[in-house]
Amino acid sequence: MEPLSPAPLAPRAVRQLRRIRTVYAAGIVLWAAGAAREAWEHPGSRQMWASLVLLALFTGLLSLTVASLWRHRVALRARMTARKAARSRPSASAAVLASGRRG
Repeated sequence: MEPLSPAPLAPRAVRQLRRIRTVYAAGIVLWAAGAAREAWEHPGSRQMWASLVLLALFTGLLSLTVASLWRHRVALRARMTARKAARSRPSASAAVLASGRRG
């Protein structure tokens, strides 16, 4: 039995993932700056730890978004490869017709 390959996403989902990817990247930059500032001014403070938690959250969300887009790209390539392979080999009915003509 073949392993299941990921299905490609709908075009709207891909657009939304690409848009939110920039939001998550901006969140990472802002929370990293906030965490650095809090660590500089008040090391070990509650605000510093909250900034680091939110930085980790945005980093995780960005990594999931990038992974989803990567899986989508892999699924599209697999589907295109399968279509090319299907086009290049003759169909079963064509093989039966060809064998019938010879005999």
